[in-house]
Amino acid sequence: MDLRPSSLRGVRVRTLQEPRGWPFVVGAAILKPLFFLTTKPHWVDGTKIPATGGCVLVINHLSHVDPLTAAHFCYDHGRLPRYLAKSGLFRNRVLGHFLRSARQIPVERASSTAVGAYDAAVAAVRAGECVVVYPEGTITRDPDLWPMRGKTGAARIALETGCPVIPIGQWGAQELLPPYSTKPRPIPRKTIHVLVGDPVDLADLEGRPRSAATLTEATERIMAAITALVEEVRGERAPAERFDPRRAGVAELGNPHGDERSAS
Repeated sequence: MDLRPSSLRGVRVRTLQEPRGWPFVVGAAILKPLFFLTTKPHWVDGTKIPATGGCVLVINHLSHVDPLTAAHFCYDHGRLPRYLAKSGLFRNRVLGHFLRSARQIPVERASSTAVGAYDAAVAAVRAGECVVVYPEGTITRDPDLWPMRGKTGAARIALETGCPVIPIGQWGAQELLPPYSTKPRPIPRKTIHVLVGDPVDLADLEGRPRSAATLTEATERIMAAITALVEEVRGERAPAERFDPRRAGVAELGNPHGDERSAS
């Protein structure tokens, strides 16, 4: 595989095909100079993301900064990302207005109202938008930050819409902002590796009933594709079995380490 970056710093790979709107204009004006000073992007095969049309991007989750680095990556590859974002972020008056104006999708994790977020994500894909999903549902609990057991949300959206599911492996964001830390480490500049894979083949599952077995199989294919890409960018082999927080007795929501890492 050719691991040469698909883009150069400050050079947009593809032109946006949709109006940015004021949130993305403001966000780009603020974030792009910050990332220029604090990161060195190593982006590979970003043009595998469809230039137009509905799609789901599935990415491993390492840090609270991930949505920003992913937004930077998507923006420079001609797409505006739509996220399934924690509903608590929308309760802040200013931030909530910004997120709603950017058409982000609030989700109440581990609650019955998550169905509304699923419906909104399906509608966004059908409207031709690019929806970004972190299928682990939270920052990985794996001790070595490998992708852990996935949740079925991305699979549900994909099987309902038949859209392309584009796997992405990333590494380096955890150096800029460690998991659950509130203190970024911008110096020296951190290399953010992003590698995009071919669409996950779910065609044989689309005609099946949406049973637990079907959703589990689709999710396993998605996580396997992401893990293979992370192995590529890390130059290491992942554990044979993905970490499962429930089986390990680790909290699935919130900081599993208390204040230990946030204070580091």
